[in-house]
Amino acid sequence: MRSRLPPMLCALIGLSATIGVEPPWPLPALVGSAAAESRLQTLLDKLRGKTLPDTVAGSNGRIEAQEIDVSAKYSGRLAEMLVEEGDTVEAGQVIARLDDREYRAQLLGAEAEVLRAESALIEAEALIAQRDSEKSVAAASYDRIAELYHSGHASAQTLDERRGSLRTAEAAGRAAEAGKAQARSSIAAAEAEVSRLNAVLDDMVITAPRRGRVQYKLARAGEVVAAGARIVTLLDLTDVSMSLYLPAAQVGRLSVGDDARMILDPVPDYVIPAKVTFVSAEAQFTPKTVETKDEREKLVFRVKIQIPRDLLERFERQVKGGVRGVGYVRTDPSTPWPSQLQVKLPQ
Repeated sequence: MRSRLPPMLCALIGLSATIGVEPPWPLPALVGSAAAESRLQTLLDKLRGKTLPDTVAGSNGRIEAQEIDVSAKYSGRLAEMLVEEGDTVEAGQVIARLDDREYRAQLLGAEAEVLRAESALIEAEALIAQRDSEKSVAAASYDRIAELYHSGHASAQTLDERRGSLRTAEAAGRAAEAGKAQARSSIAAAEAEVSRLNAVLDDMVITAPRRGRVQYKLARAGEVVAAGARIVTLLDLTDVSMSLYLPAAQVGRLSVGDDARMILDPVPDYVIPAKVTFVSAEAQFTPKTVETKDEREKLVFRVKIQIPRDLLERFERQVKGGVRGVGYVRTDPSTPWPSQLQVKLPQ
């Protein structure tokens, strides 16, 4: 009887004939060889265009660095522009300065107002001392006249006059106290205006909110910018990620924190480690610029994988936004990564 070929070998023969590819090993040498079965499976996968296990899902994507728009808080003319596109700036580094002469003049006026209010306070305190003295004299005079009136040596009219003088002195004292409170309020208002103008002057110096690379320079020295106008756009080189678009069958097995991998088109020899940091809860249509392998899957979920910060700091000069590549995730975290997706970084 003629021996029956294994189903896997039959599939190999049929596939080879269909696509016109000769197998690298003689077919008789594979018949009945249990040791060669893994080699046979590898060959079948290559002939079918399958190079990754079923537990690894991949999708095209591009590197995206977090963009930070640095804007002018107040309108004004740009007096200085201290950075160029491509420069790396530190947090707090001065990027640009706005012309602040108008606000400095207002600050001088506010400081003068503080001095005027302080002088008014001194005058109010002196007036209070004067009113207290007048009230003391009026009270002593009223007491003497009251004694004389009760002993029959002063008229009721004189007593009424002294009583009126005492009440007038007391009212004047209260008015002086109110003037003192008003002077203190004026000092507080003037000092608040000084603080506000100092804050405005600080904001006229535009600084980098964090470390990053200048991606776009959107204004030039001498230009008049509006309040809120963007001056430069920074790239945060410690916040770099790639968005993948995967079908529900694969996304449903992912969790935030799972390991991921990236292979970028400019450096295909390196495998970059990453982590799953976001899994969309809502399906969306596949973006035109990033398409999945299976065109029949029109509704997909966005998965964000992020490169570790320490790795980004190590290769900061090489980090660029917009670089295309392929991102990979595992639908079964217990399955090891295949050899071609083991981490490989430049030395």
